[in-house]
Amino acid sequence: MKKGKKYVQALELIEKGKAYTKEEAIELVKKTSTSKFDGSVEVAINLNLDTKKTDQQLRGAIVLPNGTGKTKRVLVLTKNADQAKAAKEAGADFVGEADLVDKIQKENWLDFDIIIATPEMMPMLGKLGKVLGPRGLMPNPKTGTVTTDVTKPIEEVKKGRIEYRTDSYGNVHAIIGKVSFDAKKLVENLQAFVTVIVKSKPQTAKGTYIKNISVSSTMGPGVKVDVSTLTN
Repeated sequence: MKKGKKYVQALELIEKGKAYTKEEAIELVKKTSTSKFDGSVEVAINLNLDTKKTDQQLRGAIVLPNGTGKTKRVLVLTKNADQAKAAKEAGADFVGEADLVDKIQKENWLDFDIIIATPEMMPMLGKLGKVLGPRGLMPNPKTGTVTTDVTKPIEEVKKGRIEYRTDSYGNVHAIIGKVSFDAKKLVENLQAFVTVIVKSKPQTAKGTYIKNISVSSTMGPGVKVDVSTLTN
């Protein structure tokens, strides 16, 4: 696949094989963004994990100190009237129960970015596994999206909460902001995310835990980050 002229020019700013400090890497990501719109900044971390072992599959969530720059639409599913009222007051975009589960099932309605559910809704949601699972939308107690207190996760999502999970190769991806963000804020978000991943290291993981970290903008090239500038 032939890369565009802008991408090639952006690539020339990056020294091949060099690992940059976190500050230098973020500055380069801002310089090498080639999209006409305000692109997202993403981090990719390659971890030395055996993801065939369940205890080495990372999954969790973090509220980034400076948010992601993207407003997420929240769907809350609950049969509890008090929780439904609390969800509306906390700023949920959609609140319902069986009616909205049916809407997803029958109309393939997916106009939301995250589902927060109270535990009694999970048997009903189970039948939507094939629809929600591949899209990463199935609520999960590990990420705090199956809960008896819907207010806290709604507030966190609106502040810039992101979820992460390892893929089968031990990679973790996350959006840490927008290209238009101040470089200092992007560095803070990057640092916060890496810190959470370091703290989540499984006890059974052997050898060098973090193999590689790179950051990039939506359509820009990847910039390798010197791991030691984020872990020391």
